[in-house]
Amino acid sequence: MATAEAAYAVEKAIGHDDNNIIQQDVSNFNQKGTGDPNETMKALVWQTKQKVEIVDVPKPKIIEPRDVILKVTGTTVCGSDLHLLHGAVLQMHKGDILGHEFCGVVDQVGSAVRDKVQVGKRYVVSFQIACGDCFFCKQKLSSQCETTNSNTTTKAMYGGRTAGIFGYSHLTGGFAGGQAEYVRVPLGDVNLLEIPDDVPDEKALWLSDVLPTAYNAVKDTAVYPGDVVTIFGAGPVGQMAGVFAVGEGASKVIFVDTEPRLSIIKSRWPKQHRDKIEVLDFKQLSFGVTSKDTVVSKLKELTGGRGPDVAIECAAGEYAKGWMHWLEMSLGAETDTSEIINEMIEGVRNYGRAGVTGVYVGYTNHFNIGSLMQRGIRLIGNGQAPVHKYWEELLEKIKTGELDPVQMISHRVRLEDLDKVYYKFDNKEDGMQKVFVETKFSHPRAAGTPELTKY
Repeated sequence: MATAEAAYAVEKAIGHDDNNIIQQDVSNFNQKGTGDPNETMKALVWQTKQKVEIVDVPKPKIIEPRDVILKVTGTTVCGSDLHLLHGAVLQMHKGDILGHEFCGVVDQVGSAVRDKVQVGKRYVVSFQIACGDCFFCKQKLSSQCETTNSNTTTKAMYGGRTAGIFGYSHLTGGFAGGQAEYVRVPLGDVNLLEIPDDVPDEKALWLSDVLPTAYNAVKDTAVYPGDVVTIFGAGPVGQMAGVFAVGEGASKVIFVDTEPRLSIIKSRWPKQHRDKIEVLDFKQLSFGVTSKDTVVSKLKELTGGRGPDVAIECAAGEYAKGWMHWLEMSLGAETDTSEIINEMIEGVRNYGRAGVTGVYVGYTNHFNIGSLMQRGIRLIGNGQAPVHKYWEELLEKIKTGELDPVQMISHRVRLEDLDKVYYKFDNKEDGMQKVFVETKFSHPRAAGTPELTKY
């Protein structure tokens, strides 16, 4: 049995805690009472490590009084989805419906859903499932909701749990995701934000995850006027973190990644801030203990020998550079490499700040705690971003034109082709940066966004 499924089997044998107020492990709608076997829909499901597939599955049903059934009009593929594809996240089960970033039109509402959610209206869904009433939810820290995820393995690994998350393994509750034609939204009157008529899905969709995640990375790590900010990872989260850093007054943003992403970033970077961007291709540099140029030495060189004020990790811990971490990860001696974390710690100035937003699953080796302590570096886990804290503010920025998330979108694709798109996105083919995935319910393409590409 694959590791991810074995971990899921262990969790089922141990059992969940009793803190949840909503049903857990509804990761597809084949379970009795959760779906309509007489009415099917298309969905992207996890089959095993390195394999996802578009299949026909039962359409979801309302199973709890505050459920909302949404017709999905827009979804996407995120770097976090690739962690599932690679088997880097435990407790996946064959047939789990993936996808945590989506928007749509309300099709049905449960009997206890408050009046603010109405059939026929458009909403974006937060990737986390929050109750709205617990200690964290009352502070708008919705990603740490205490009542929507009762997984015991997560609590044992981390000392606490995140909220339930759509389409992101049974470690986060086991909820079916939105890479489908329909999705069930538990506690729908808390986890939906209405989309104004003058904001198209191609702009609103990203309020589900990528925009709050990038904004939280900048706000939580803290970027001040005049700061030099280095961003590790030039994907969509890193791209928008750079934009938000400039918005906070950063004097320079240095992206660390490789091609084709560095060229994509430079071509899409706001014209009025072209003088504030630098790029470093880590594949053209050495790493580890060496006399050759490294990411760390180049960061010092670009900042007068001192180092940037801030570093933000928007990549992930599953991508090993050197053979030692590759071997240790292969043998299960660690789950994540510390290489990027060490480059951030060593690269920033003394008393600099390093924020971690990219996904890290468990444990790492060879962590440079000495540099952290001796030089006073602030290492900040940004956490799963609390969407509810930011999404209304970000929506207002979109409405006024201050924020244009369309700059991320490189492709528009069909749900029917999404399994193929996963592999292309993973291999960084066709210049894919961020894809908008349409379904049969999607609205006509918004002006200024990419034309449909079929695969």
